[in-house]
Amino acid sequence: MARVCSIRGSRVRSGGIINRSGLAKKKGGIGRHVTKVVKRKVTPNLQSKRIWIPEENRWVRLTLSCRALKTINKNGAYATLKKAGLI
Repeated sequence: MARVCSIRGSRVRSGGIINRSGLAKKKGGIGRHVTKVVKRKVTPNLQSKRIWIPEENRWVRLTLSCRALKTINKNGAYATLKKAGLI
């Protein structure tokens, strides 16, 4: 199963960590130097949830990010899922 939110489409992104050494010029040093650049993954906070839709009188199982759960709480399950094209 892919790590993608069903509503928002949030997915794993790539990022980077830059390691620096040395003392900043502002603090009396000769400057900060990049010693290493490391790739990393930034993953969304995904949850597997069963959502009750009262308009259709049924449960729907979805993989959602926490941001999508907040959207469902704010706008309602039926409206949010209809806008996302899941119903």
